[in-house]
Amino acid sequence: MKLYSFWRSSCAWRVRSALYLKNIPFELVPVNIETTANEQHSREFAVINPLSQVPCLEWIEDGATHRLTQSVAIVEWLEERYPSAVLLPKDPLVRARVREAVEIVNSGIQPLQNTRPLEALRRVGGEPVATAFATDAIARGLAALEAHAAAHGGSYSVGDELTLADVFLVPQLMNARRFAMDLAPYPLLVAIDARCAKLEAFERAHPDVQPDAPRQS
Repeated sequence: MKLYSFWRSSCAWRVRSALYLKNIPFELVPVNIETTANEQHSREFAVINPLSQVPCLEWIEDGATHRLTQSVAIVEWLEERYPSAVLLPKDPLVRARVREAVEIVNSGIQPLQNTRPLEALRRVGGEPVATAFATDAIARGLAALEAHAAAHGGSYSVGDELTLADVFLVPQLMNARRFAMDLAPYPLLVAIDARCAKLEAFERAHPDVQPDAPRQS
C-alpha cells in the first residue's frame, strides 16, 4: 500500500493518522506541492490523480491496482476494510455526530483556507485580504466545533473514544496556529488536541517528522 502525500498537507495528515492508528503498513511517497516544485501537476501524477492533489492511497489487490483520492473517502474505506481501532462508532446517531464534525472541517473550514482560494485573493487584495478571509473561515469553523464538542464531546471530540472527528481536528488546529490565531476561545478543542498529541500514531503522522519535511541545518 502506498500513500502519496505532502508533509504539510492537512488532508494527507488525516490519512497518515488513520493508517497509524490502525497499524496498517504503508509506503509513503512524497509529492512536493510547493509552488517552486508543483510535482502534483506533472504528467505522471495526473495519471495517479487527475485532480492533481494529495492524498492518494494506492494498493494492489487480485492483481489490479486500485487508487482512492479525497481524505474522507480514504479514511472511511480504511474504516470498513480494517475495522480494528474503530474510528466510526456503531451507534447510528453517534456515528453521524462524528461525520458532522468531520464535515465541519472538511467542507466548512479547510477548503476556504487552502492554497488556491488564498492565491486568488492575494491577486485581488494582497496578503491582508487573504489572511483575513482565511482566519475568519477558521474562526467560524472552530467556534462551531467547540460548540459541537461541548454538546457531544467528552475526552475526545465525540464522547470518550477517539474517532475520525479527532483525526480531522488535529491538522485543522495546526492550520490555525500557522495563521497565528488565538486559540483561547476554543479550550475544549485545545484540550482534545493535547490528548491526541500524546498518542504514538499522531506523533508519527505529524508533519515535522515526515521524510519530506524541511530539515534545519
